[in-house]
Amino acid sequence: MTDLEVTPEAYARWRATTLGAITERVEVRAVFDLAGPLEGRRVLDVGTGDGSYALEAAARGASATGLDAERAMLDAARARSSARGVSVRLEQGRAEALPFDDGSFDVVLAVTVLCFVPDAARAVAEMARVLTPDGRVVLGELSRMSVWAAERRLRGWLGAGAWRRARFWSRSELAALLGAAGLHVVDARSAVYFPPIAALGRAAEPLESVLARVHAPGAAFLAVAAARRGGHALDHLDLGPPADGVTGSSAGGRPRRARKDAS
Repeated sequence: MTDLEVTPEAYARWRATTLGAITERVEVRAVFDLAGPLEGRRVLDVGTGDGSYALEAAARGASATGLDAERAMLDAARARSSARGVSVRLEQGRAEALPFDDGSFDVVLAVTVLCFVPDAARAVAEMARVLTPDGRVVLGELSRMSVWAAERRLRGWLGAGAWRRARFWSRSELAALLGAAGLHVVDARSAVYFPPIAALGRAAEPLESVLARVHAPGAAFLAVAAARRGGHALDHLDLGPPADGVTGSSAGGRPRRARKDAS
């Protein structure tokens, strides 16, 4: 696909595949395990795309807001919200300049957003700004050390615009970004241990809930939860070697979420 082909229709096609459905379930479980109980909480989904995580948060009882840079994505999210009978507030804007007051949200989600924004450090600082003092940020990103990442890099080399500019992350790099914004990691999950093959995904899915807390090498999806300093950091979690020179800047791209089918 070209950049213009990263569309709501492409997202829907991905979810309709066996591999896409399995991967979506595994990632959603990891993210919302970290988000915690959401009943009555104010949740922001940064880079909401066609609304998957905002809709899931609303279904769990949250007052959910989805933000995306692209009107077409917001229109698709609005249509999905109406079809599901779930109320979600949708706003257009950029991750690096969130159009919300300080302390507006109890939980901020950003799933496969930092791999595409031009300035990840600024985006995370904005997430911290709009967070309540006792809230948490949950980041979900594509791991640099996985078969999925290798395949996406190959697509980029072959001319796929979205993946040519994407940045893949390690847990230590995500922790460094959060630390620079005054947040520390309090919990983490690793997910999608299977390669991009539907049959293997089907076989591996029952094991994912166990592997999520093991943090073994090879996971394609990394999720971390962070809170303001002063709470209890997750000292026992091995975040990997310190990240050197993490500036938060990727090679370019748009501040919104892109699913694994973006090619």
